Amino acid sequence: MPDNQAAWLTGKKVKPLEVRSAAYTPPGENEIVIHNRAVAINPVDWIKQEVGDFMYEWVKYPMILGNDVAGDVVEVGSGISAARFKVGDRVLGHAVGLDKRSNRTSEGAFQHYVVLRANLTSTIPDFISFEQACVVPLGASTAASGLFDKDFLNLQHPRLDAKPNGETLLVWGGSTSVGCNAIQLAVGAGYEVIATASPKNFEYLKTLGAKEVFDYRSATVVQDIIAAFRGRISAGAIAIGANSLVPCVNIIAASKGRKFVAQASVAGAGKPPTSMTGLVSMMWALACESVTASVKGKLSGVRSKFIWGSDVMATDVGAAIYQDFLPYAMAQGKFTPAPKAEVFGNGLGSIQEAFGVSYKGVSAKKVVVSL
Repeated sequence: MPDNQAAWLTGKKVKPLEVRSAAYTPPGENEIVIHNRAVAINPVDWIKQEVGDFMYEWVKYPMILGNDVAGDVVEVGSGISAARFKVGDRVLGHAVGLDKRSNRTSEGAFQHYVVLRANLTSTIPDFISFEQACVVPLGASTAASGLFDKDFLNLQHPRLDAKPNGETLLVWGGSTSVGCNAIQLAVGAGYEVIATASPKNFEYLKTLGAKEVFDYRSATVVQDIIAAFRGRISAGAIAIGANSLVPCVNIIAASKGRKFVAQASVAGAGKPPTSMTGLVSMMWALACESVTASVKGKLSGVRSKFIWGSDVMATDVGAAIYQDFLPYAMAQGKFTPAPKAEVFGNGLGSIQEAFGVSYKGVSAKKVVVSL
């Protein structure tokens, strides 16, 4: 078996991650193993390191963090879902090692050989680099859960031949990882998209398919988007970023159509917490905004619900995106891995420093480490 190494979180709040050997785990039914070539950093990765057992308290130390991977298939397990892959395929995948339904280190992203679930894995064409491909998975899974799961917006699934269906989706936070994926997946399903972002990212979001983009910092943004929805049928909204839920509820309440907001981010300050105090403050802000949104929602008939991105592992949405849509859409240029990759360093030893780059913040980009 191949020699495997991983960047381990060895204990509560321990820094830096420790690079050392890890077991190589063969694939089970409907699983594959990849030789990992690139990983992307998500805030949840370094937040777990900073706040300890307040998050993912069911996972025992030492653990392997990470969600976003891209690499070469080295082994294919049994099962119909895995049978679409062969050794040597270039793929991206959502590693779900920290999810309670998995909870095993072999499915953590930050290692050389990763076990992936076939329904959360997509082949990638040769013209897309591993570094660019690995920005997709967690953002796509989270967006897809909010857009297509029956407990959320329950929109039509994306198809290569989808025709405009006359409905318009609001994506608040369009330049985020979740937002970039939500725009493209919704457009791929036939929906028109109105998004918010900083003005410097307007044109980029339009290249991804957004019809109109508004400045989320504008004092009149809610009124402006309500005006834009006049004469349109709302498909609902996905709220991403600090203090996005209440504006989305207000807009959807004033619009004709679906009365639902899928919530992809917590409330409060724009920068995620790096301490228990910060996490408690963030959770308090989330509770306050959720109560406000709930009251407004009950008065206006708008429902909202928080998205857990890895839920697609247990629903038909995972296969609908990773098996039926992404491989073909990427190959035909109808889906672009987004946001842009900001490559920082090479090797597992660079991941800890990459956490710091991610914490400082990037706009319409995602921090990536080559392996």
